[in-house]
Amino acid sequence: MAKSSVKGKKRVKFSLKVDASCEVYVAGTFNGWDPQKHNLTYGDGVHSTVVLLRPGRYEYKFIVADKWRIDPECTEWAPDGHGSLNSVIVVE
Repeated sequence: MAKSSVKGKKRVKFSLKVDASCEVYVAGTFNGWDPQKHNLTYGDGVHSTVVLLRPGRYEYKFIVADKWRIDPECTEWAPDGHGSLNSVIVVE
């Protein structure tokens, strides 16, 4: 995830390497866990999108072909309350 600043919010890039034919979304505490609000587009061998976020701690998961997945590049996780994990990002 790459970050840069815009009017009090940070540009946070979410990316995931999966097959180009897959439909990929990111959902988390920043968008009410809406599984279709932030679609990742495919380019240069990776699906990605940029989301503007205020400083804070956010939990998220990727949705790939209707299956919820943690971010394999993330180094921090939190229990999701359903026996699995959420990926965690802190925006400063």
